[in-house]
Amino acid sequence: MSEQQQAFIQMISNRLGRPMPTEKPPHPFKGAPDFWKSYELDLEQRIELFRDNWAKAGGHSHRLSTMAEVKQFIVDHAQSLKARQILQQNQPELLALRLKEQLPTCQVTTWSPGNRDELISQAASADIGIALVDQAVAHTGSIVVTSSGNTGRSVSLLPTVFIAIIPVERLKTRLGEALASFDGRPRKQFPAGIHFISGPSRSADIENDLTIGVHGPGIVFALLVG
Repeated sequence: MSEQQQAFIQMISNRLGRPMPTEKPPHPFKGAPDFWKSYELDLEQRIELFRDNWAKAGGHSHRLSTMAEVKQFIVDHAQSLKARQILQQNQPELLALRLKEQLPTCQVTTWSPGNRDELISQAASADIGIALVDQAVAHTGSIVVTSSGNTGRSVSLLPTVFIAIIPVERLKTRLGEALASFDGRPRKQFPAGIHFISGPSRSADIENDLTIGVHGPGIVFALLVG
């Protein structure tokens, strides 16, 4: 420890009226305690908790049975919003929805490894972004999306509205479960980015004025499927 650091800690100790510590405090525990690692909710409890926490953060959620219902939800909302541009991730489940055929008056673009700058520009002007999430966490009301060549992070960050599709089997109880799935992955298999989203974009200045949607989607839908 440098003399400057010692002087700083001594000043704090003096103000607290305590002797300056000379030894590191013991740290007998590391990570989450065992009881938290074993904490688990059943599926319906996970869904209820996720939807409650997601709503508290300002998000909207719907429980749907099939991907056919997901397609109808997207089509209905795109039409009601008069969406002119939709950007979706390059995922087989989304391509199978055939949104281009369902929305002939809307430009539906699929993210791809090429033309990154052009796609980012399209994302910034897109009305709706759509992604099938990697995981979701009930306890924090968060979704987890990864970025790669076929799944650009701009799809969830830049459009005015973001629709997240969550297969219910990907809904976890605890955040640690989601993080554990990345442990031990070889470097080549690790995603370019791991993004945690909890509701719409929220911005606050030093006067505590909260604004929704300034630096990202102002409206977010979580569609739990299954």
